[in-house]
Amino acid sequence: MNFKTFIKSLTNEHPPKGLSPALMALWHDKQEAWERAHEIVQDESGGVCAAIHAYLHRKEGDTWNADYWYRKAKRPSFTGTLHEEWASLVRSQCSLEQ
Repeated sequence: MNFKTFIKSLTNEHPPKGLSPALMALWHDKQEAWERAHEIVQDESGGVCAAIHAYLHRKEGDTWNADYWYRKAKRPSFTGTLHEEWASLVRSQCSLEQ
């Protein structure tokens, strides 16, 4: 899946089949289903899901928890906007799935 296709899928009622847990969480986040996105990444291991977990906590305003997850992801805390971080996470995952 490429970035454009993923963005277009956001107009659908349901996420596309076969998304990775990371993209599934990001899809639900954009649908304003923060809890569902959090459930998905909370049950996953690995740096990417930890980075998404950090983004989600940053979005809710819990910087302390976000910083913990950035450390788990072995990434610096993101300093751009939430939209920029979301797009960066989606782009990185779409490039892996092509």
